[in-house]
Amino acid sequence: MSDDAADTFAVDEVIEYCRTQAGLLSGRVEQMGAEADELLDEIDQEMAELRSRLEALPDEVPGTETPSTAELPATSESDVAAIEERQETLEEKQLLVEAKQARMQAFQELAADYTDLAEDLAAETEDGQEALTQVLEFEADADAPAYFDERETLLETAVASTETE
Repeated sequence: MSDDAADTFAVDEVIEYCRTQAGLLSGRVEQMGAEADELLDEIDQEMAELRSRLEALPDEVPGTETPSTAELPATSESDVAAIEERQETLEEKQLLVEAKQARMQAFQELAADYTDLAEDLAAETEDGQEALTQVLEFEADADAPAYFDERETLLETAVASTETE
């Protein structure tokens, strides 16, 4: 085997790389989904507690029989402040869930794009170097390295090897 042959990639290897990347991204989406579900459960639990506290307030606060827009008496100001504080915490958690959902969507799209690329390479490419070039261009266009904290992409490997030469 020549050095050139050792340095080239087989199309099947590049396709397998794309499928592996898609699988890793899908696994990360599942992990983020579980984290989002935990946050949603916390939000639901806190919402139920807040409802209970709000329902208990009228029993503790003497008032009129008709709805009033007046402020609650001073005796319940600490309860109101605590409820407002919890509401802020809930809003922060909801924003975090929304951010996770947006990130999950981006990961899902990249995983689907890797899968599509693998299928395209399998159907249309016979040259390993051409397949590698397509993956490198894809990863650069998709900013793929930003999605892999613990794994180096082919693009990062290629950039690092050109910098050391």
